Amino acid sequence: MIPPTIADAAIDSGEYFVHLAVVLVPLFVGASFLVGLAQEYLPPERVERTLRGHDDGAGNIAAAGLGSVTPFCSCSTVPILAGLLQAGAPLGLAFSFLLASPLVNWIAVVLLVGLFGVEVTVWYIVMTFSAAVVGGVVIGQLGLADQVKEVRLADADETVATDGGSVECCAGRTANAEPTHAEHFKTASREAWSFFVDTLSYLIVGMAIGALIHGAVPADLLQTVLGSGNPLAVPLAALAGAPVYVSLSGMLPIAASLSEHGIAVGTVLAFVIGGAGVSIPNLILLNKLFKRRLLLVYAGTVITIGIAVGLTFNLVIA
Repeated sequence: MIPPTIADAAIDSGEYFVHLAVVLVPLFVGASFLVGLAQEYLPPERVERTLRGHDDGAGNIAAAGLGSVTPFCSCSTVPILAGLLQAGAPLGLAFSFLLASPLVNWIAVVLLVGLFGVEVTVWYIVMTFSAAVVGGVVIGQLGLADQVKEVRLADADETVATDGGSVECCAGRTANAEPTHAEHFKTASREAWSFFVDTLSYLIVGMAIGALIHGAVPADLLQTVLGSGNPLAVPLAALAGAPVYVSLSGMLPIAASLSEHGIAVGTVLAFVIGGAGVSIPNLILLNKLFKRRLLLVYAGTVITIGIAVGLTFNLVIA
């Protein structure tokens, strides 16, 4: 087989970039609006108040459910966790929220449907949601409450201060009268546009990397490292996600390119899960709240979920 020239690779990459843009940008706009609605109807302070009243068990399901429908960034998730733990919420319940938040959210769901179809997306949601619930229950039984750093919350500016420093977050809402549905939709539309503009660069970077992989990286090389012939492909994919993470919206175009190269869907999803849950920015923020042992437990749990989901897809579902 004659290897492609640089010009051929460039043309192939360009065509695939356009393909990804046509598929993903409209989906991303719709997902951005859903994020805006979620932030309108389920702001962080409401989520925290809701979860404070739950215990382990059924509370883990509620925590994972709220984590799934509230796609907050890490700077919002960490203060919610701090508030929950300061109020005496079980560590396991807080972990179910923490695990579900980056793995099962509307951005992931909408883009996964566009890239892999409804069946793969439904299985992904069921498996990652269940893993968040079970992971929280298990961690709650390990007696790690002493691994949470002492936390002081500054309510005025929504800052989480710990013995390791502070994490600035978004300002809280003012105590105004409850907006009407029309006002919610208007604000959600404005926030959706702002969210879309802020994260579009990450989507473009992800599409560019995906297009480069599609056009320039030999399929044989990818098959050697991540193909079914390598028994360590799924663990390697789960570990490789973190250092190349740009954002979840940027990870999925890369995942699509890997899938186009014949990499099994489970291996691709392990890559996405590892990157979304164990990204370097996320670990830096969590280091302000968790001691090293608990931080390692969190990272290990996410990688384990990625490997379990990946192997299940490859060996059972596929």
